[in-house]
Amino acid sequence: MSTVDPIVAEKHGASHVAPAAVDPLDRGRFPIDEWRLTETRFDESDLGVTESIFSVGNGYLGLRGNYEESRDFAANGTFVNGFHETWPIQHAEEAFGFAKVGQTIVNAPDSKIIRLYVDDEPLELSAADLVEYERTLDFRTGVLSRHVIWRTPSGKRVQVDSTRMVSFTQRHLAIMTLEVTMLDAAAPIAISSQVLNRQDADRGAAVDIAEAAEAAKAGIAADPRKAEAFAHRVLMPESEDLVDGDLPDDRLSLRFKCAQSGMTIALAVDHDLQTTNDHSVAYERGDDIVKAIYRVNAQPGESVRLTKTVSYHTARVVPTRELLDRCARTLDRVHEEGVARHVADQESWLDRFWATADVEIPGQPAIQQAVRWNLYSIIQASARADGIGIPAKGVTGSGYGGHFFWDTEIYVMPFLTYTSPWAARNALRFRYSLLESSRNRARALAQKGALFAWRTINGEEASAYYAAGTAQYHIDADISYALSQYVGATGDYEFLDNQAIDIFVETARLWYDLGFWRNEDGSAFHIHGVTGPDEYTTVVNDNLYTNVMARFNLRRAAEAVSFLQDNRPEAYRAMSQRVRLLEDEVYNWARAAESMTIPFDEHLGIHPQDAHFLEREMWDLGRTPVEKRPLLLNYHPLVIYRFQVLKQADVVLALFLQGEDFTQEQKKADFDYYDPITTGDSTLSAVVQAIIAAEVGYHDLALRYFHASLFVDLADRHANTSDGVHVASTGGVWSALTSGFGGFRDLGAGRWSLDPRLPDGWESLVFRLTLRGTRVRVCVSAEELVLHVEDGARPVTFDVRGDSVTVGPDADVTVPLDGHGPRISGEPPNPVGMLRADGTMITAEVPSGD
Repeated sequence: MSTVDPIVAEKHGASHVAPAAVDPLDRGRFPIDEWRLTETRFDESDLGVTESIFSVGNGYLGLRGNYEESRDFAANGTFVNGFHETWPIQHAEEAFGFAKVGQTIVNAPDSKIIRLYVDDEPLELSAADLVEYERTLDFRTGVLSRHVIWRTPSGKRVQVDSTRMVSFTQRHLAIMTLEVTMLDAAAPIAISSQVLNRQDADRGAAVDIAEAAEAAKAGIAADPRKAEAFAHRVLMPESEDLVDGDLPDDRLSLRFKCAQSGMTIALAVDHDLQTTNDHSVAYERGDDIVKAIYRVNAQPGESVRLTKTVSYHTARVVPTRELLDRCARTLDRVHEEGVARHVADQESWLDRFWATADVEIPGQPAIQQAVRWNLYSIIQASARADGIGIPAKGVTGSGYGGHFFWDTEIYVMPFLTYTSPWAARNALRFRYSLLESSRNRARALAQKGALFAWRTINGEEASAYYAAGTAQYHIDADISYALSQYVGATGDYEFLDNQAIDIFVETARLWYDLGFWRNEDGSAFHIHGVTGPDEYTTVVNDNLYTNVMARFNLRRAAEAVSFLQDNRPEAYRAMSQRVRLLEDEVYNWARAAESMTIPFDEHLGIHPQDAHFLEREMWDLGRTPVEKRPLLLNYHPLVIYRFQVLKQADVVLALFLQGEDFTQEQKKADFDYYDPITTGDSTLSAVVQAIIAAEVGYHDLALRYFHASLFVDLADRHANTSDGVHVASTGGVWSALTSGFGGFRDLGAGRWSLDPRLPDGWESLVFRLTLRGTRVRVCVSAEELVLHVEDGARPVTFDVRGDSVTVGPDADVTVPLDGHGPRISGEPPNPVGMLRADGTMITAEVPSGD
């Protein structure tokens, strides 16, 4: 499968790639169902992909979509958010301030395993004679189910039905069932329910390291998007302090402590077998594996049903014995209340979620299904993170080592802020918990204020490659941007008083200290030596995105401090003491913001990505073979850094996030320039390009970019979905719908606007926004915009194409729409061609890589 985005390949000459608007899924295998993702045929060719997209999780605990039998798999995985091991980063050459300690999410003990034997023959899907097969992830119940009819080697037909659920209401709970029915003959069956420490007992890190060494010898680049391998045993068993009577005889458990990080984990398992057939049970207990083995004389037509309830608890310093007590309390509660209640609670929870978060595209069932899968993936990554961050892969895989990036604040937080603000608050509280470590990081880089780690789990910088890591100082502004959106949308001034304001202050201090004044009259403020979102252009001066967002950060910090001083004096005094605010700081921030250098080239009429970007040669993407993509895996960074070529949207992202600072003419000119040289090597680009393409009038291109983002994981567009779901991309899908086609913008200070641009062929678009406690349903059609208050009493005002429109609970508001906004046929021209900054022509040769 190609690693290049289909739209980009199509634009640059890879004509064999189907247009992005074509449904990329095999609908014989994945039928269209607006509320479910169903697979009707077992296929071992893409197990890694299906394991990711059929994962179940709640933001704390995630179970990959591995089969219960645990025999056919690409990567067995069970992940607990934030549960990680540490390891020393070995730099080829050390330097002061380099990241010292790596952090990698640990594959937690696997409780998904329930193996079935009939007549002592194991069920193994890849070898089985399957009469029927169906697997479904239901977005309304939160349950992954599977139905199989298996004809055994002796010709007996066996119906096997299973379910798997990770609870949204009980953070530490997973519930699994396996039901076996002999359809036409009796047989002895065995069900082996297991929990296995795969981290150390499966393949072993030493094998991974050996494979990596062989790949290096062969000249194959290591993929920085994958998790690091461990060279030591990670999970150290702790079971010696249990004595008889500590656990019920039929309750299984495992406990471990990470060898280096010291983090602890415990899990406990209860089983309930329901059958009228003769049966027996035996238990096996070891340091790395525990089993409950049921033997049943199964009679035809009489079902054998096993229910498996599992509780996981983790901590940074809590002893495993105490964690096991917590697991016991969770399971005791489930036993008392009954599994059926928790299944019903799950469905009720999801009813409430969809009431606030659903996006409807009537008449487009294939798109509707994919949209709901994306939205469901966001909440599976965030709902019960509860003060932990949201990893780039959620809890669906080990990609990026389980690290937290800026992805959360820019791509995931808008969805949470405007649909599930309680989850947004939790995610932002996590950032606040890292403030002290961020102050320490700033000091290590000789700066004042706070510098949040580019990639981290525990708050310490874990990026070993500073040029595309630590140098991305813009993460400070990204976090401040998300804070500002949340406070504006919710009016949560308590959070502003006690937590958000401290981040505003410390990040503003960082920017003011990092930047400097130039020109004799001190009229220009510059920021040098940083990397913007585009990781194909590193350590530059006056990166436009960074400067634009730093300007926002400085302004917002000054406004927030002044707001507290004028309206919440007690909070202002407390904050001033906490952060030791100096008298002239706020004035300096405001002055630096107003004097921020924003690069602009008068000759081309565009904003250069950085001060020297236009001096570089243009990379000819049209002459870059598809097999050489993505560039980061096929060319040395120094080769890439010499050219005008983008991994992901940079200037275009600034146009979206700070759109009020740019004219429509500037947005179109910038989009026309950067779109042809944006590779799409990052999954973060297509959603932003869709939004700005819609705004400037490229409606067809906007829809195609939207399609590309919509199926990033479902169609494995970047050939790495096996490492886990791209959570930022799923969040971006919501923004592409609401901000791209719905035209929603947050103008700051509790002001919002709507300027819809409905795609051709769509009859309508419906989405919800929760603003200051009021949930507004926005319905866009080609002729009108209808606003309806679904919940809440407070009126909400929008700017709709220049007119102020207020909707309250008493009556709907209908606004006639005069067309779709600006519309441009075709795609952006390529005015850059091969132009230098001075307007002369150049010929760019594509590097051979030899």
